[in-house]
Amino acid sequence: MSSTYKLNHTDSFGNRDAKSLAENGFSHLTSLAQSEKAVQELLLQQTPMQATDDHLIEFSEALRTVAKALRGAAEGKALAQAEAAEWKRRYELERSKNVELQHKELSNGVCADESNSQRMEHLAKSPRLYAQEISSNGMERICSHEVLQDGGFNSFTNKLKRKASFKLSWGCKGMANDQHKKEIVSFERGNISTAERSSKQISLTWESDPQTVLIITKPNSTSVRVLSVDMVRWLRTQKGLNIYVEPRVKEELLSESSSFNFVQTWEDDKEISLLHTKVDLLITLGGDGTVLWAASMFKGPVPPIVPFSMGSLGFMTPFHSEQYRDCLEAVLKGPISITLRHRLQCHIIRDKATNEYETEETMLVLNEVTIDRGISSYLTNLECYCDNSFVTCVQGDGLILSTTSGSTAYSLAAGGSMVHPQVPGILFTPICPHSLSFRPLILPEHVTVRVQVPFNSRSSAWVSFDGKDRKQLEAGDALVCSMAPWPVSTACQVESTNDFLRSIHDGLHWNLRKTQSADGPRDT
Repeated sequence: MSSTYKLNHTDSFGNRDAKSLAENGFSHLTSLAQSEKAVQELLLQQTPMQATDDHLIEFSEALRTVAKALRGAAEGKALAQAEAAEWKRRYELERSKNVELQHKELSNGVCADESNSQRMEHLAKSPRLYAQEISSNGMERICSHEVLQDGGFNSFTNKLKRKASFKLSWGCKGMANDQHKKEIVSFERGNISTAERSSKQISLTWESDPQTVLIITKPNSTSVRVLSVDMVRWLRTQKGLNIYVEPRVKEELLSESSSFNFVQTWEDDKEISLLHTKVDLLITLGGDGTVLWAASMFKGPVPPIVPFSMGSLGFMTPFHSEQYRDCLEAVLKGPISITLRHRLQCHIIRDKATNEYETEETMLVLNEVTIDRGISSYLTNLECYCDNSFVTCVQGDGLILSTTSGSTAYSLAAGGSMVHPQVPGILFTPICPHSLSFRPLILPEHVTVRVQVPFNSRSSAWVSFDGKDRKQLEAGDALVCSMAPWPVSTACQVESTNDFLRSIHDGLHWNLRKTQSADGPRDT
């Protein structure tokens, strides 16, 4: 949502009323005149002394000069304030005329088109933005700063000159859907400043209490199974929540005790597609792979995820299972800090397709989409485009298109940079390129990347989405990727940046080395 703001306009002398300033100016003039008269009386009384003392004569001349300067300054100030009062009167008069003219034209239905109407409305609100406007009936409307040019106000107008105004617009080239709406921001004084930060910390506050929880668990783990039994029982008896689990987990719970018959599940993909309308909170018990699996179940909006670390590295699982009750108490009460993890939406356009809209099912990935050479012994040959602009031709083992959340996964192993998960962007990382100058890229979030297998390629390529759903790309086939409009929100233990830095320190032992000894030679 675009932030709204208000511009407060003041006159050239600040917030004070020009009329009161003028009155104060004349009062200052009177007081200064009285001061000058007092100085002259003092000089008359000192006349006998002036004839005998040259120093007193020089002093009296200096006093006269000061009095004259004070009188001139007071007169100039009064004149300037009188001009300001006259300017304000003409300004208000012209503005009221513009408003009356606008209402008259709207009531008579004379407006030529919508754009002209908007310009008239903007003129009525901010008449100083335009030097001259022409209404739909051919009449010319002169704005306030042009009125000042009449009656000898040219010198005052020069002081009010302003920088040129302009507009900035945002939009994606070639995108016509509602996902990429065009936004326009006006800059009245020609100054650009940053109002929002893309990586600002986000907090989630419940407006109503959560009612339904979905629990996703890592399979074939005894510790996870034991924890899930205890957690389901606690959430039901202590919190009174409705609980959904996978069909496999429901069977495990029922085999443990028949008292778990309150647990709900689903039977087909259609019911899975409706989960986001029922589930308020999603809990994962496992590692990063469990979070990926949970996110892949939702082809659209994803409920907030509370990930508990029961895996190996845990870049996306900051919570410890031992304190799960305290963690869930805080999450259910709120507010909590969350990390918005962007996803990529990808689809394949086959060479046999009649147009670019005849595509296969859209795939959503939280980590990365990988194009590789598969079992072929030949180099992968991939033509890459960014918003229809040619990027490069990849000749190597393949290419990784990663989210910033996936920057610590396969992309990292291929030489890509680690990026904070809330930085919006697409990582463009080659896999073992046969080139000494092929460095990874980070592309902005709004671009659309297309990777195509050229017709002269010696072999086909293979594409996988978060390590699953592997598909073959023949010559002429293309993979199209862009940022998905449905991010995955994961709860933070502290806050987003703290969790990210702790994960790369604990999981990767980033920049861990022995500290240099203090003993030894030193700079003199």
